[in-house]
Amino acid sequence: MPSTEFVVARNDLQQCKVIETQLPDAAALPDDALLVKVTRFAFTANNITYAVLGDRLKYWQLFPAPEGFGNVPVWGLGEVIASKHPAIAAGETLFGYFPMATHLVIEAADVSKRGLRDAAAHRQGVAPVYNAYTRVSGDPAFAGKQGDYQALLRPLFMLSFLVDDFLAENEFYDVKSVMLSSASSKTAYGLAHLLHARGNGIKVIGLTSAGNTSFVKSLGCYDEVVTYDNVTSLPANSAVAYVDMAGNSPLRATLHGHFGEQMKYSGIIGLTHRKSSPDEQAQVLPGAKPQFFFAPDQIRKRTKEWGPAGFGERFGAAWAGFAPNLDQWMKVSEHRGPAAVQRAYLDTLNGRVPPDQGLILSLSE
Repeated sequence: MPSTEFVVARNDLQQCKVIETQLPDAAALPDDALLVKVTRFAFTANNITYAVLGDRLKYWQLFPAPEGFGNVPVWGLGEVIASKHPAIAAGETLFGYFPMATHLVIEAADVSKRGLRDAAAHRQGVAPVYNAYTRVSGDPAFAGKQGDYQALLRPLFMLSFLVDDFLAENEFYDVKSVMLSSASSKTAYGLAHLLHARGNGIKVIGLTSAGNTSFVKSLGCYDEVVTYDNVTSLPANSAVAYVDMAGNSPLRATLHGHFGEQMKYSGIIGLTHRKSSPDEQAQVLPGAKPQFFFAPDQIRKRTKEWGPAGFGERFGAAWAGFAPNLDQWMKVSEHRGPAAVQRAYLDTLNGRVPPDQGLILSLSE
């Protein structure tokens, strides 16, 4: 059967196109395989980071594309429309990592009541979280708008949760304040919410563009909001940590130059600022050496220490405290069809999506 896919040029993310590929029909599926219709998926600046790091972190290998192109991984929901696995029925809903496509074949393995894993050979060698699917049929937390929130923010909030946990584990490097760039981004304000909720006296400072200042202030989870052109007005005589959500090299250099040895931690979380290189954290700057934060490492560490159930309980509690804000903070905007998906992709790539908007997409009309 045909599957419609949206692919991008790996060496020029501005170049993109829609293609058709052939998938096996239901009767031709191999044993234990599932044919899944991708019903809807979220697209955020975080997906641009996946594309920027596609080669380095093996994101491109998850969903093969024609030579020179890549299929950007997305978080979303899919319906099983045919199953060759005895424990999974057609009609089930799965939440997980999908291609920007109308369909996906999953080689189901490690099937449990809660989920399964895609055992396809080309998907191995990446963090396990990227091959895991949660069985969410009938779960109200994944239905309607709540499902949209899950796709848009659950993976990003997981990153927020892990950065917050990492900083707490390191006793916040004994700093007085934590600065977050791209303060209007979903990952940033998730982290700001968690930091602010700790009530430990550490100041949470949001760095943003002039155009996004009002939105960032309205969130209520930043103690101070500063525009990028005014960051050197911040007092440089007390210890700070910097969480860089965009990989903006000039801003990083300015902040390190301003704070000098008072910069106690400098973490690079995202790379949506595509003029930056993922290796630029190696450049010599005053203060703490910038380091790339790789979330799966923290997941593995905490899962080993807390156990999978303990990790899930802690994250679930954090999400329960965060989710009630979303009706106020975000407007979900749904777009269907190849042309709409392409527009949404290019708008996100070029920074044209308002910070209070969450894009839910589908390649099916």
